[in-house]
Amino acid sequence: MQSIEEMSHTLKLLSDSTRLTIMALLRHREMCVCDIVDLTRTTQPNISQHLKKLKTGGLINEKRRNQWIYYSLSLDDKPYLKQVIDQLPSMQARLDAFKSQGCT
Repeated sequence: MQSIEEMSHTLKLLSDSTRLTIMALLRHREMCVCDIVDLTRTTQPNISQHLKKLKTGGLINEKRRNQWIYYSLSLDDKPYLKQVIDQLPSMQARLDAFKSQGCT
């Protein structure tokens, strides 16, 4: 069980629209930073900073595969967040359009 302070810090991390968008995207599947950059239409340094904050906050995992790092949600110890993430708008249409353009 997390303390009020820990929960407050976690919820503050999600108060940023870019980080919330990243979480919504990762709800569908794991992704590398380049895909997240393309889907959010922002810069790689910007997304990397947001990913670092989410990782430090324990909200995402990273896994290295060759030269790429893939990110996925890490909500097993935060059941209260799973309910929040499940209520985010679906990003499936954006992912489908991205895939139809020949992107991963």
